[in-house]
Amino acid sequence: MQTTFRKIGLIEKYRQHLPVTASTPVVTLGEGNTPLVQAQNIPKLLGYPNLQLFFKLEGLNPTGSFKDRGMTLAISKAVEEGARAVICASTGNTSASAAAFATKAGLKCYVLLPHGYVALGKLAQAIHYGAQILPIKGNFDRALELVRELADQTPVTVVNSINPYRLEGQKTAAFEVVEHLDRQPDYLCIPVGNAGNICAYWRGFKLYRELGITSAAPRMHGFEAEGSAAIVRGEPIKNPETIGTAIRIGNPASWQEAVRAASESNGKIDSVTDEEILSAYKLLGTAEGIFTEPSSAASLAGLIKHLKDGTIPHSALVTCVLTGNGLKDPDTAQKVTSVDLTPVDAEIDALKKVMGL
Repeated sequence: MQTTFRKIGLIEKYRQHLPVTASTPVVTLGEGNTPLVQAQNIPKLLGYPNLQLFFKLEGLNPTGSFKDRGMTLAISKAVEEGARAVICASTGNTSASAAAFATKAGLKCYVLLPHGYVALGKLAQAIHYGAQILPIKGNFDRALELVRELADQTPVTVVNSINPYRLEGQKTAAFEVVEHLDRQPDYLCIPVGNAGNICAYWRGFKLYRELGITSAAPRMHGFEAEGSAAIVRGEPIKNPETIGTAIRIGNPASWQEAVRAASESNGKIDSVTDEEILSAYKLLGTAEGIFTEPSSAASLAGLIKHLKDGTIPHSALVTCVLTGNGLKDPDTAQKVTSVDLTPVDAEIDALKKVMGL
């Protein structure tokens, strides 16, 4: 007996809202439909018990980050258009996603990475999925410049967020937030690196408002890392630095659209320090049992900042986007958490003594 499998993935679910046709070959790994989890402890710990806080766990996509939402569409369209190879610049997550979906589609994948500035978990993924890794002596912004030049001179398709299909796929996360809440949040807080994701969410929320599915759209609050805060400073940063490697970008590709998204939604793009990011990163783990990569915690760090200064009301309904899984960057978890791992004698009395029982 032949078994028929139900089609899954974002393209099939949201086909009517995406730039695809009946002949588009769908390349999917089952991305999307990530959990929206309500915070049980953080609002009280922060002193805002009436805050309704939800976390969108995008680290539970197939390759561990939100990049899969856009990549399923970008790779599907690349196959439809006859591509044989794709290329991207990456701080890590894009490389993992591009490599996985390219392999699924039978395409060659080239990845330019800033040497020494990519978390090991992400690099391991790209290698495992079969991409050709090209570490460069330069930062992400230089890598993206080179990718653009290579695309002009060679037969490769760029799958960074400058690819028009990437943000179209990523906007589906906004649809899911609305569907899970049965309404739009009052505020959406999100990390900002290359700035494409805040644009994608805004596209999604706007579309649902235009279709009458929601009566309004949330205020978009995006947060750069202070050492990489080009939009906040109003100028590119030549040598961006931050513990959040995924948002260590000094000249965001979607800069202008991100500014429009914040402005149109009556929101704001702001910055948070590495100290604030790490504090939020640890709080997610110890208070809610959520493990993200550090850059993801910029959304919660920013929310805390805007709650304290009164920018966001203490009783608002807020969604914080957590963009990547903590297993992407396990080294940081070990570095910032003080845990005594001294071995204990394998005896009951010794264990009880250490446990204080």
